[in-house]
Amino acid sequence: MSDLRRVTTGAPWEETFGYSRAVELPNGLVLVSGCTSIVDGEIAAGDPYEQTVNAFDVAFAALGQLGLGREDVVRTRMYLTHARDVEDVGRAHKALFDSVRPAASMLIVSGFVDPSLVVEVEVEAYRGAERS
Repeated sequence: MSDLRRVTTGAPWEETFGYSRAVELPNGLVLVSGCTSIVDGEIAAGDPYEQTVNAFDVAFAALGQLGLGREDVVRTRMYLTHARDVEDVGRAHKALFDSVRPAASMLIVSGFVDPSLVVEVEVEAYRGAERS
């Protein structure tokens, strides 16, 4: 579909696995692929709060390439490897989105491609008609 806008960031997994960091649909919906704690191209292990903030920063950078920001986010998904991290991840989400209040899901999964990662996030944003 040629009327889609795609964002790539040069992250190695994008090329290796053949995906875009974000895709904007003609109706203004933007889907951001799963983002992890990557800083300067490297996995930035840290506590769950830090990893969550870093992962959302990756998503915000992709949205920024499309002229959107956190205020345009309408849905988030947070995948965690441990239920013990729910409070830290939730606290990070609140710090980032308290004024935005997107729909949100938090799910426990068995693991990620790198065992030092404890959280991965997905974001959906919407470009309203007035911003088209």
